[in-house]
Amino acid sequence: MTDSARPDFPDAEATLRFADLDLPAPLLSALAEVGYETPSPIQAACIPQLLAGHDILGEAQTGTGKTAAFALPMLARIDLADTRPQVLVLTPTRELAIQVAEAFAKYAHHLKNFHVLPIYGGQSMVVQLRQLSRGAQVIVGTPGRVMDHLERESLKLDALKAIVLDEADEMLRMGFIDDVEWILEHTPAERQTALFSATMPNVIRDVARRHLREPQEIKIRAATSTVSKISQRYWLVRGVDKLDALTRILDAEESFDAAIVFVRTKIATDELADKLAARGYAAAALNGDMTQGLRERVIEQLKSGALDIVIATDVAARGIDVPRVSHVINYDIPYDTEAYVHRIGRTGHAGREGVAILFVAPRETRMLKMITRHAPAEHTDGAA
Repeated sequence: MTDSARPDFPDAEATLRFADLDLPAPLLSALAEVGYETPSPIQAACIPQLLAGHDILGEAQTGTGKTAAFALPMLARIDLADTRPQVLVLTPTRELAIQVAEAFAKYAHHLKNFHVLPIYGGQSMVVQLRQLSRGAQVIVGTPGRVMDHLERESLKLDALKAIVLDEADEMLRMGFIDDVEWILEHTPAERQTALFSATMPNVIRDVARRHLREPQEIKIRAATSTVSKISQRYWLVRGVDKLDALTRILDAEESFDAAIVFVRTKIATDELADKLAARGYAAAALNGDMTQGLRERVIEQLKSGALDIVIATDVAARGIDVPRVSHVINYDIPYDTEAYVHRIGRTGHAGREGVAILFVAPRETRMLKMITRHAPAEHTDGAA
């Protein structure tokens, strides 16, 4: 779908929302709190299938939102009264294991008595044994360490309902595929399996044929940037320094005409708009809680020059076409590369060159790598 085919404000009824996907209310509340309003393509495709109990064979690149695509339906089916492992997620690296575990914890914020545990090599076995003995409904781990615990019988999978193989081709590249198959063979036969891979080499398809039952095949390509007229840069900046970094950019950029500043939540749009207005900038918020008329008025003011800066959420800014927008500033890093590409597409219109700037906090470097893999950006020093 191209942005040019969209009106300034798409019909809300035509936009699929998480509330349409039969997810429990506690998960919807957590999603709203982190600024998720509409599912990405892979989330829209996978969540109903996984909720229905189907196996999934998903071809999806990193950065398409696949963690939520499997975490949300898995959480929806967790028995919180049972502290035994019910979901096992295998990842190729400790960094990804930690990231996936953090995502589960974030989405399960309102699920009482929920526990998720990342286990990986390099961490104290004694600590992991103690944590496993306390119980966790979701285990996220690297194949080698998961095998260790299965062999020790410190990890028991008799209550397992589902297993997820995340970045299967990366596990193949790193030589873990035999370990993965060993683990699969030591899980209950009656379990749901979801396999995600950026590519589908024959070895991965063979694993799927052996261990998945009539899987639903889903293929999603991450959006790629086709906007050659956009200069992309990123700043490494701590959260407490973001406001100062933003004002420095607004004051120093010679080509600045107007900007859309992206944040994750509706509350953040109002808070940042107020802070910028207090510093003398012509700024306003744009979010889904505003009436259609008010949102249209904000866009008209941006077009006419009455406003220079709009602080927006992803959904509220979708499809906006304002030629004078010279800058897109990602104040909060997007959750996936597709959102990033849509964001920066708000500039560089009508033959003009645009500038896209991304703020990256120290803990967000993995997401930065995903984004720069799809849309290369230059590093700019200027914020600590």
